[in-house]
Amino acid sequence: MAGHERRPGGPLAGITVVDLSSTFPGAQATQFLADAGADVVQVEPPGGSPLRDRAAWPALARGKRSISLDLHADAGRATLNGLIATADVFVMTLRPQTAARLRLAPADLAALNPRLVSAAITGFGASGPWAHLKGYEGMVMAKLGMFQTKSRMVTRPGPAFVSVPYAGWGASQTAVHGILTALFERASSGRGQHVEADMVRGVTALDTWTWFTEMVGLRWPDAYQNVEAFTEDGEPQAPLVYPLLIAPTKDGHWLQFAQTAPRLFAAMLKEFGLTEMLADPKWKGLPVLETQELRTELWEIMIRKVQERTLAEWQQVFDTNPDIMAEVFRAGPDVLNHPQLDHDRRVAEVDDPEFGRVVQPSTLVHENEMPLSAPRPAPREDEHGDELRQRAASAAPASPAAAPPEAPPTLPLEGLTILELGTMFAGPYGATVLTDFGARVIKVEAKEGDGIRNIGPFPESGGAKVLQGKESVALDLTTEEGLRIVRELAAKADVVLQSFRAGAAERAGVDAEALRRVNPDLIYVNAPGYGTGGPSGKRPAYAPSIGAAFGLALTDAPDAAHATESLREIKAGAMRLQTATAVPTMQADGIAALGVASTILLGALARRLGRPMGQLTATMVGSATHAILEQVVDYPGRAPAPAPDPDGHGFNALYRMYEASEGWVFLAAPEPGEWEQLAAALAGEADLGGERFATREARRRNDEALAETLAGVFSRRPAGEWEALLTKADVGCVQVTERLPELLLQTDEALAAEYCVTAANAIFDEHLRMGPLVRFSRSATRAEGGCSVGEHTDAVLSELGYDESAIAALRERGVIG
Repeated sequence: MAGHERRPGGPLAGITVVDLSSTFPGAQATQFLADAGADVVQVEPPGGSPLRDRAAWPALARGKRSISLDLHADAGRATLNGLIATADVFVMTLRPQTAARLRLAPADLAALNPRLVSAAITGFGASGPWAHLKGYEGMVMAKLGMFQTKSRMVTRPGPAFVSVPYAGWGASQTAVHGILTALFERASSGRGQHVEADMVRGVTALDTWTWFTEMVGLRWPDAYQNVEAFTEDGEPQAPLVYPLLIAPTKDGHWLQFAQTAPRLFAAMLKEFGLTEMLADPKWKGLPVLETQELRTELWEIMIRKVQERTLAEWQQVFDTNPDIMAEVFRAGPDVLNHPQLDHDRRVAEVDDPEFGRVVQPSTLVHENEMPLSAPRPAPREDEHGDELRQRAASAAPASPAAAPPEAPPTLPLEGLTILELGTMFAGPYGATVLTDFGARVIKVEAKEGDGIRNIGPFPESGGAKVLQGKESVALDLTTEEGLRIVRELAAKADVVLQSFRAGAAERAGVDAEALRRVNPDLIYVNAPGYGTGGPSGKRPAYAPSIGAAFGLALTDAPDAAHATESLREIKAGAMRLQTATAVPTMQADGIAALGVASTILLGALARRLGRPMGQLTATMVGSATHAILEQVVDYPGRAPAPAPDPDGHGFNALYRMYEASEGWVFLAAPEPGEWEQLAAALAGEADLGGERFATREARRRNDEALAETLAGVFSRRPAGEWEALLTKADVGCVQVTERLPELLLQTDEALAAEYCVTAANAIFDEHLRMGPLVRFSRSATRAEGGCSVGEHTDAVLSELGYDESAIAALRERGVIG
């Protein structure tokens, strides 16, 4: 499609989705499908979905239809069955035992509709040692050790509550991956199947390289020493603190710099007036310094240099010096005021009859630089009930599927070839995810290898995860022969994924127009940091700067940027903000990568359905706004988004951490029905009766007093005892794991058996890795290790018709590695 046309109906037009989910991940998964043109039917209980109380509801439910059903009544259940019988997709967020009790287990759904793709999104998965636990985001994060990774985000000892819904975002997008992949497979087999996604697998997908750096520590403890960014006293000790400097301006606006390349760091020193340091023996090796005194002195000097200018003065620098780049820390709806989002049409407005003018992110995926669909209002409760009941009543069951073949299950994306042109993680890992489902990914990288391979102190530890399951072709793309090889690969590929900065693909000759001349049917996916153009399109995109500008940091640590009166306050705030933006386990790169996988699959499914799409684009900045939808959506009278308390325990008395006599617990009992269970379970420990806590509103008014009461209760026993006691009473409560999640999952045999698989590669031999992010009831998956630089160059060139002498000549001329 040329120009800026919008596809009528969207690529998923004609796909019907029945959404029974009552949690954010399910609703966000079906929002993606609705934005792409699917007819999403939101099934709500009488009185409305609990998600209607969320600030993000107008955006979360946009374009969906609503029907209210009492599933405990025969009529309500009959209507649901009728809707499922003619649907293409069914999404639920019930625990497995609840789904079975409601006769919504996979076998029940398949009996109603053999062509149905059913998807279950849970907290911990349908099996394994944690499957019985309630699936609240906070419980998943606490149990995995995710709170421990962010402990430097608070000034008190202990783990820190994480507000950004990293686990929910991971579950929503992996559910999208499963649904789209199953629909892709159904287009050839004619059969549906059941898909499972969960928050554990979803959030662990976000890690860039910590899994492998911790693996090195377990296997070869003397190989190197991990250095945290800051000492226990809050002083810098990692060299990246300086290129990724965080400091306030003269007028109190915090900036996140992004000067990681050596030439950019040199430009930063020049702008700061510190170039002479490079020739001064005192600062030999800068930014790698030998003593803590020097590291602290340099940090303080650089902080003061930032403070010498106002934000306006710094903005003038950013506008005129292409080698200096920093982002202002933004929060809440102000995130949507970023100039790049406006340029990219990634902010949408809709006049909602109930909420008024709603400002919200546009669709995650853009086609030909335009959103997939225009913004639409959210439905009122049961707005479409009459029409949908009538449809359900007249529904005929779907035709029975053919008998299953005797052959083993096949990989659902087998035969799909992706040509990857890009570096680092945010774009490329989107393709990595799909190798587990059978996609072939040919990665074209420089002869010296993608820079992520050597970003860590141990060979290949930085790139081992993002290179899983891929084939590496090493060549010099700047040569005429290297470009010809890439175009020959594109001629045989189904998808091209490129993640260069704006204009780079055009300069290299691998833009959509050039490659579609050799393959008109090509699915072309852009995955840049900022965009394919615009005010920031040519800037380097780093996870810390994206996290600062697009709200991730100040969602997690909203008060960290307040105090700028003293150097001591500034240093403490900088450490907290660095933890909020730059911990590799959870950051903007991983958020974006999962959105890229969803984009590739949407393009592949659309083409298989006979609806080929134009250029598709998913950006890091757009993905970040979707991940914190609750914070950025704005309209008159919106309810405030939940925010953690200053000490980083949680949102409120019934959704937060408490210190136990040994360790910490995380309590999750926010719903009215759960209060009765909690009060009964703690009857012998505390008096939770009386007017102060009698109603939900009373508990809100007296939240501080309730937290104080519960803190006294939990302080009397070890955390493990509280988890056992309250879990038995079906109250959401877990002991907070005070280990890194990557260490926990690699060393706990039961958890490794549930969530991990064994793979192999040349560097790490046989090793554990996280398993595929989605489970299919019928299709197969696989899990492979990473590849070395140029490992498959000769084999791939042979497929293209090059013989041994031609390959040798290319290598001799320096074209290939």
